Amino acid sequence: MLKAVILIGGPEKGTRFRPLSLDTPKPLFPVAGKPIIQHHVESCVRIKELKEILILGFYPATQMQQFVSNMQNLYDVNIRYLQEFTALGTAGGMYHFRDQIRSGNPGAFFVLNGDVCADFPLQELYDFHRSKNEMALVSIMGTEATRQQAVHYGCLVLGKDEEVTHYVEKPRSYLSTLINCGVYVCSMDIFAKMGAVFHSKQQDYSMLNNGNGKDSGHIQWEQEILTPLAGTGKLYALPVNNWWSQIKTAGSAIYANRHYLALYKNAHPERLASAGLKTENDNANLVCNIVPDVHIHPTASVHPTATLGPNVSIGPGVVIGPGVRVRESIILENAVIKDHSLVLHSIVGRGSQIGMWARVEGTPSDPDPNKPFAKMENPPLFNTDGRLNPSITILGYAVSVPSEMIVLNSIVLPHKELSRSFKNEIIL
Repeated sequence: MLKAVILIGGPEKGTRFRPLSLDTPKPLFPVAGKPIIQHHVESCVRIKELKEILILGFYPATQMQQFVSNMQNLYDVNIRYLQEFTALGTAGGMYHFRDQIRSGNPGAFFVLNGDVCADFPLQELYDFHRSKNEMALVSIMGTEATRQQAVHYGCLVLGKDEEVTHYVEKPRSYLSTLINCGVYVCSMDIFAKMGAVFHSKQQDYSMLNNGNGKDSGHIQWEQEILTPLAGTGKLYALPVNNWWSQIKTAGSAIYANRHYLALYKNAHPERLASAGLKTENDNANLVCNIVPDVHIHPTASVHPTATLGPNVSIGPGVVIGPGVRVRESIILENAVIKDHSLVLHSIVGRGSQIGMWARVEGTPSDPDPNKPFAKMENPPLFNTDGRLNPSITILGYAVSVPSEMIVLNSIVLPHKELSRSFKNEIIL
């Protein structure tokens, strides 16, 4: 049998995802109508031998409880959340909960970073890992990036038979364009390597006790496990061409939304609204005018004269009025968009209200379409002049935009009632 471990970090991470992560833990933010890590869970449950999924992080268990019980009811797999007592790094949590991962004697286990989104080729990765017989301790899913962007990721150099001969996390200078996707298959013997790192730290810790604020069980997977494994004949990588991206900023959620909606066409066509124009008396299947791909939650109420799409997700309880136009956007639970308003390249927070004839618009932050293998840029919030970098517009939880106002390239924190138009501002 097999297991999977999904690493989700904790509340002090995901700061670039604010204000969206202020009221929803980032791993549970809905993309294409499902929480980010539900896409991971769906990919895992497709593998027949997989019997248990462990979610590791240091969010309070109360924030994850509802999600875990929903997943248990939906899928025929045991799913548990294991809460770290403190931030233990990318490998420290796995080592801390090693007994739970080992119980039942699985043949191997998957590790998936919670902040990546992809068309996960898990079966292919597992078959690749097995083809290395007993040699591979870890097999990494790798993908191509551009030469400029590769240095922001873990870079891999491959020898013969896809063996990783050299691995550097975020190198200072160019190393290779093959990058680590944060998706792995590990053999159970990897815990011996983690144990060696842990015990050497314990000795250092008792001798030095340097008090750097990190728990002595804090282990970094990439730097302390993968880098030393490279070149020992125990680390392999499978380069794949499947779509893959990180979700670091809110802009990357819009990009992920588009790709997950596109994947639904084959995997879950029932999650997409039918395409077409709605006229008075035809096509009863159509809720409103749809430019594919669009996901509309069954509890949302959309006026027949509204036009949605492409690449729009409408959450539960959303109300969309007559003549509204929405494209390249995510509208979250219980938001209300009144008559004839326009929403482009934006995320509208839970319970927010947009008045009539208003315009909420952002700038797309997609990868450069002219560069093959380009990934999402995650620019800082402000440029060197201290101005806000153009990005998607975000309305936080329960924001109110009055009628006939324009909100352009701005970020609005929760519970704000706007009284005028804004452009390139953060409204605190």
